[in-house]
Amino acid sequence: MNWLLLIATLPGQAGSLRLRFWRHLKGVGAANLRDGVYLLPAQEPARPGLAALCDELIAAGGSAWLLDVPGQSPDVEQAWRALFDRSDAYREWRAALATVQDGLTETAETDARRQMRQLRKDLEAIAATDFFPDQQLDISRRTLADAERRLTRQFSPDEPEAFGGAVPRLELSDYQGRRWATRAHLWVDRVASAWLIRRFIDRDARFVWLEDVRACPADALGFDFDGAAFTHVGDLVTFETLLASFGLDADPGLFRLGALVHALDVGDGFAPEGQGFEAILEGARQRHTDDNKLLEEIGPVLDSLHAYFAQTK
Repeated sequence: MNWLLLIATLPGQAGSLRLRFWRHLKGVGAANLRDGVYLLPAQEPARPGLAALCDELIAAGGSAWLLDVPGQSPDVEQAWRALFDRSDAYREWRAALATVQDGLTETAETDARRQMRQLRKDLEAIAATDFFPDQQLDISRRTLADAERRLTRQFSPDEPEAFGGAVPRLELSDYQGRRWATRAHLWVDRVASAWLIRRFIDRDARFVWLEDVRACPADALGFDFDGAAFTHVGDLVTFETLLASFGLDADPGLFRLGALVHALDVGDGFAPEGQGFEAILEGARQRHTDDNKLLEEIGPVLDSLHAYFAQTK
């Protein structure tokens, strides 16, 4: 293995630069060999940031060298690899996950989902600097997936299971003036899907909110429950399935909104706007027990997010 060696001396009166320096090295997972000497496996994604850091140190009156170091003897290689052992980080992460799981029954749904998303983000941050991964990463990811399933069973016992297969392309003209049905007490995927249906698919849509999906009317198009006409397919949540079904995923604003819904619904990925949207939705749910009123209030929020996503990259 080849290595990157950073040798740096910071200028004496550079508090903010010193803080950025330490944060950057921690973020990329550098190991400290001794004062002012830092080691990383030679991975190209890290090089530009380290080179820029060197330039900043030199411009501020410090010194910095970024050196390529070839593979060393087996003993040295073993000692250097040991510097990147992430066992303690995984142990701390698993302890944090256990704490969240122990408190699930007493935690509000919004808080529980936020905590689980943060745990996923923290795990991926560890994985990003786990240059020599072993079974601990796989075990941690499986443990997290089990915890996310437990959370879903607790707060959304009727949440649909994804099934495989391709999403067929449908014609909008065949889905006009229809009755649509989904589970009552709308949450992220359902409220966004209902908004999408009325806004882009069937402007005259009428909705039925089901306390029991087995009571779904025969003439209604179900969405976001097992056996529904539109539900999770593969890695797609229901909102994304609707986008793909009607060719709406070509709209950049809707595509990015789908990424937000996906991240909030299944905890896979991250959308910085998600936490704010989830807080607004939770507040609206506390104010409205009627799902029609809830959809009426959240609709303009989704309109605004769609407009924002359509204009930004």
